[in-house]
Amino acid sequence: MGKVVLVTGVARQLGGRLVRRIQRDPEVDRVIGVDAVSPGHHLGGADFVRADIRQPAIARVLAEHAVDTVVHMDVTGTPLGAGGRTSVKETNVIGTMQLLGACQKSPSVRRLVVKSSTSVYGSAPRDPAVFTETTPPKSLPSGGFAKDAVEVEGYVRGFARRRPDVAVCVLRFANILGPGADSPLAEYFSLPVLPTVFGYDPRLQFVHEDDVIDVLRIAAHEPRRGTLNSGTFNVAGEGVLLLSQCSRRLGRPTVPVLLPAVRWVGSALRSVGVSDFSPEQIRLLTHGRVVSTEQMRQTLGFEPKYTTAGAFADFARSRGPGLLPPDALARAVDGVAALPFRPFASAAAPATSTLSTPGAE
Repeated sequence: MGKVVLVTGVARQLGGRLVRRIQRDPEVDRVIGVDAVSPGHHLGGADFVRADIRQPAIARVLAEHAVDTVVHMDVTGTPLGAGGRTSVKETNVIGTMQLLGACQKSPSVRRLVVKSSTSVYGSAPRDPAVFTETTPPKSLPSGGFAKDAVEVEGYVRGFARRRPDVAVCVLRFANILGPGADSPLAEYFSLPVLPTVFGYDPRLQFVHEDDVIDVLRIAAHEPRRGTLNSGTFNVAGEGVLLLSQCSRRLGRPTVPVLLPAVRWVGSALRSVGVSDFSPEQIRLLTHGRVVSTEQMRQTLGFEPKYTTAGAFADFARSRGPGLLPPDALARAVDGVAALPFRPFASAAAPATSTLSTPGAE
């Protein structure tokens, strides 16, 4: 018999895409899609079960379908429909607890794949230049989706200790971008004007949603020869982009804000629909974050098709033109940067003093 795969969070575009993709694999016999709401997109030949993973009923779903592989996609930073931040946190944390409890009791489960985030490393002034999977964060996230991801990974580690017979794979994704991206950072980049922290230009990494689907599929299957599909892996496209480069490629101007006022800006952005502009998100846009993907390539055997720049370019095309043409904005910024530095004239100096003839001083 083939594998029976259960995927959570299938009402979201990314979860739906994964379901449609893995059911085409010859070694997969059945795919069960689970979510608390019915998806607005088709799931191919997969079976959909409407169930809330925050409730104990998820254990019955695993037992009734003799599920052997669980792919937990329902860990996210954005609400679905009318849900708010409280609903998101409950699904992320309480839902994961219930799902792991059900997996622990299920004798048929043999593989667990969890979608996590590089946000577990936090963002701090004295962070290392590059995080590896074993690098401890300088400062643990204190709120928002980043804190949810830390708690989720803690529960997963506990499950792995209690069920050593289950192969557990945790994929820490960099910021996911692409035409269908619905992350908090995608919402931020969709603003007509991008507020930034004055004096900071953070380094950022992205992973394309197509690569997310591909690596999840690899993690859900038996490992190829010479690879290992269990453990914790950073997943990101090669290279980095500065926030200033991102704004220029989008054609969206930036508004630098002094650090003490950033929290007020975050509250204002949440009021216009940017759902998780939390202090952790602000720290990312201040200090940035870069992770090593060596284990992803060498141990997991995965090579992303998109670089960080390529993933961002595809996202930018899907969002349409910004307020300013990207080429013109880039030339203007480069022109300003090339100007020689001149100190401001004193308040008492006449306005024409900078136009005086040589030697007049």
